[in-house]
Amino acid sequence: MYPLSLFGPVDAVLGSGHPPAIVYVLVVLAVLNVITRAISHRSNVQQASEGADAIEQHPAHIATTLLLILGSFYLGTVELHSGMVLSVLVVGMFITDFFELEARRVEARNDREIGRPNGAIAASVLVVLYAAYISVFFVVAPLWNAVV
Repeated sequence: MYPLSLFGPVDAVLGSGHPPAIVYVLVVLAVLNVITRAISHRSNVQQASEGADAIEQHPAHIATTLLLILGSFYLGTVELHSGMVLSVLVVGMFITDFFELEARRVEARNDREIGRPNGAIAASVLVVLYAAYISVFFVVAPLWNAVV
């Protein structure tokens, strides 16, 4: 009997293997998201000189965040536990991004120096760490299984 496949050809490419290939895609997306976060922050600092209403998310950052959300939801269809944990972390990062952007707008309205998005940086570091952990768990698995 064949295993259940929700997405057919996508599962054949990204959902096969142990760990599935989507895990490595998510690690790359998480690192790209950190890079686009830095680019977005630089553009926010420049946009602040034009006023609070000019501050917007960078399109590349929006794209990597959206792909990270969709990828983590897809991981939940392949591996339930790690997909749920990563999805919660990624959605938390998305919500943090939203509030950090609003904080930058408030700083611009009050003529304050535009600060770093510390909450979003911390959330994205958690996403990168967990994505890296599930992608290389096979290296740690023998030691982990010996202890647990």
